[in-house]
Amino acid sequence: MTEHQETAPATDPATPAAEASAAQDPATRIAELEAALQEMKDKWLRSEAEMANLRARTKREVEDARLYAVQKFAKDVVEAAENLKRGIDSLPKRQEGEAEIVTKMREGFEGIERSFLALLERNGITRHDPTGSTFDANMHQAMAEQETTEHPPGTILQAWTQTWQLHGRLLRPGMVVVGKLPAPSGPAVKIDETA
Repeated sequence: MTEHQETAPATDPATPAAEASAAQDPATRIAELEAALQEMKDKWLRSEAEMANLRARTKREVEDARLYAVQKFAKDVVEAAENLKRGIDSLPKRQEGEAEIVTKMREGFEGIERSFLALLERNGITRHDPTGSTFDANMHQAMAEQETTEHPPGTILQAWTQTWQLHGRLLRPGMVVVGKLPAPSGPAVKIDETA
């Protein structure tokens, strides 16, 4: 090759596409651009929806963390409330002519219990006496079954402990005795007396 020979120009790969694009009908080009715009709008809307869901989920998780962060402490406090109740229940029953000190002590403990329970309720800790309600495995722990014909099967006949909740979430299940149908007596045996 000599210096004066001209080399053939290299073909630009983008050139045919650009030429084809320029040769397209303007209506087709507008349709393509509108389709691309619609696709971008859809992506943007999906992205906005995902962000809204993320904000809502994060807010809910933060609120749950705030409400239930004290759950371990609340379980310990509930244990103290149960012990206070056991202590009051162990006092002798009210009697006519009992010593004034026993009456004052009982009334004092009962006042402390009322105040303590009010404090717990103000902080979202509630107790429920399950006696007479239907057994719910999510809220109660069956400690025993007792045969009964007076109540339908599955009725809680006695609560050994109360059901405690923290802002509606189970904190401590009630330990209960559940009613069941009496066992059927054995099959009747017919004796043939003709033999």
